[in-house]
Amino acid sequence: MINSNQTSARGVMNTYSQGAAYNSPEQSAIIRSSQERSREFGLAVRQAPDYSGASHQTVSALLEENHFLYQHAAPVMETLYEQIANTHSMVLLTTRTGTILHSLGDTDFLEKASQIALAPGVDWSEKSKGTNAIGTALAEGQPIVVHGNQHFLQANQFLTCSCTPILDPHGDVIGALDVTGDYRSYHQHTMALARMSAQMIENHMFADVFPTEVRIHFHARPEFIGTIVEGIAVFTTDGRFLSANRSAQFQFGMSINALRAHTFSSLFGVGISQFFDHARAADGNYFRLCLHDGVSVCCKSELKFAKPSAHLHGQPSTFNAPSTAYKKKKEDKLPLSSLKYLDTGDPQVSSVIHKLRIIQGRDIPIMILGETGTGKDLLAQAIHNDSTRSAKNFVSVNCASIPENLIESELFGYEEGAFTGAKRKGSTGKILFANEGTLFLDEIGDMPLHLQARLLRVLQERKVNPLGSGREVEVDVAIICATNKNLKDMIANGSFREDLYYRLNGLVVKLPALRERKDLDVVAKKILASVCPGEKRISISQEVMDVFHRYAWPGNFRQLFNLLRTAVVMAESAGEIQLSHLSDEFLYDIQAAPLRQTIEQAPPPVPSTAEPLLSPMELRTPAAYNLENVAIEAIAQALRTANGNVSAAAKLLGVSRNTIYRKKHLLPDAVWS
Repeated sequence: MINSNQTSARGVMNTYSQGAAYNSPEQSAIIRSSQERSREFGLAVRQAPDYSGASHQTVSALLEENHFLYQHAAPVMETLYEQIANTHSMVLLTTRTGTILHSLGDTDFLEKASQIALAPGVDWSEKSKGTNAIGTALAEGQPIVVHGNQHFLQANQFLTCSCTPILDPHGDVIGALDVTGDYRSYHQHTMALARMSAQMIENHMFADVFPTEVRIHFHARPEFIGTIVEGIAVFTTDGRFLSANRSAQFQFGMSINALRAHTFSSLFGVGISQFFDHARAADGNYFRLCLHDGVSVCCKSELKFAKPSAHLHGQPSTFNAPSTAYKKKKEDKLPLSSLKYLDTGDPQVSSVIHKLRIIQGRDIPIMILGETGTGKDLLAQAIHNDSTRSAKNFVSVNCASIPENLIESELFGYEEGAFTGAKRKGSTGKILFANEGTLFLDEIGDMPLHLQARLLRVLQERKVNPLGSGREVEVDVAIICATNKNLKDMIANGSFREDLYYRLNGLVVKLPALRERKDLDVVAKKILASVCPGEKRISISQEVMDVFHRYAWPGNFRQLFNLLRTAVVMAESAGEIQLSHLSDEFLYDIQAAPLRQTIEQAPPPVPSTAEPLLSPMELRTPAAYNLENVAIEAIAQALRTANGNVSAAAKLLGVSRNTIYRKKHLLPDAVWS
């Protein structure tokens, strides 16, 4: 069955009524054990905690040592933080021993957090801080909420913390993900969001660790393949079991240790050679297999043999730019892989593509301007794909997501012994890794000023000097950069170098915001086709398209993609997306703010069936609204996965059965069967 690393403390999503701590028998037993350990460590409730932080050099070494974890967790942390923004909270990533690696937080809470050293380099293990969610979750090997006075040290009792361990693809704890906030602002669904985010991180790690092995993605329902609840199992080419994610273990009904005694044929009932035949015949589409217990599952597997995972050899990979890499993974189904596919009928975009085609093959740097979410990263990838450099690496660097103390070593690389904690054989920087290929500098406006000078020198001399090295290495890269900032204003206030600006802006193109484009119908249909499961085809009603044309789209394509992906699931049985199939948050937005008016047509009324699920009081807190939405969707998915079995769904989510029953009136009837 499920091992201790998968089984969470039950009921951690229950509401803390009026701030009272949750006191289930399981939770209470864990807290008692943790507090006993805290006393054994020699800690006292009223003692001043050790809030001493680590040096800048030590933090850099920690991040380098835990780079694999950080690169996969950072983009997921950003998404999680978007869900809890403005709730007096912060998101933390830690090492497997409880030292903080990275944090994101609300400005109003950061000041309080700094007073208790919720910052990179600080140790939050039980031995250092007593009972707390980070230390206790890692000590117990399971998710845990520590609320208010359940913290051992009195100084930390104004906090509520929800933490879950993160497992590497071999089933070992590699770190932890924590959401910490003021205990008065705790929301009942925070733990579920943290668990879902940790599972997302774990799933994304598999591709890097097992790039050439046989990796099969499966689920009883095809629409769940590609989501966090899909099963992922990895085998050698001769059928020997290597690893499986949490959802796969759940579907097999065995822990990872038990699965190690199995082979592909004993788990799926067919030999590995027969599986290869099925996969080749499917040609990238879904096909069916039966699990060992007779349950039929939908499978997908790409029989590609990629280059060995770069992190295993001490080299950076093209996946090392966390935010862009994660966005690309979320959008990799869009059929927009080269310039011709991006040209979907909008005059402004057509003009941009025409200019780009004229300079193809010339050594001219390209600067892409545009709002967040307008597809600057997709355009950069398309430019590379259509270039003579397409057979070489496309290396993406998000200058806003890499910590300032790491970006220099990330870009330029370093020699062995360049700083404390440096890898024994050093590290090739991303500029050198892009040699003969394309280097994409996303959010270039966020590059620290002192590194702008080093980048300028590289661009001028075409040579890189790694940290700690006395040698220079020649490099040949095509440069594409992107920003949503006004670089000329930054030049005027001294935060961006004028000489670098004029080195980068060989050709400047601007992508229009979604609200400005004339090809919304075409783009929406392309996105819809990419998110429809299997051969299923779902259309968009004219009423919905009318609303789309008048909506301001503050999140641009990213918002439209996520909206349609959810709507496809909601409208599966209807075959056409109606207003009632759109997310409640979107419907709330179009009710709360007037749509963009056109002279020819007034905005259609929103039907009464689209009323928000929360009360007017709860709607005053947008973050709480998002959390409720996400939690209900997660419960519905879990019930479908468990074929309506409430106990199994509760175990999958790590909540009590009562939590699911309390939401029954908000869930569709279909999930209970």
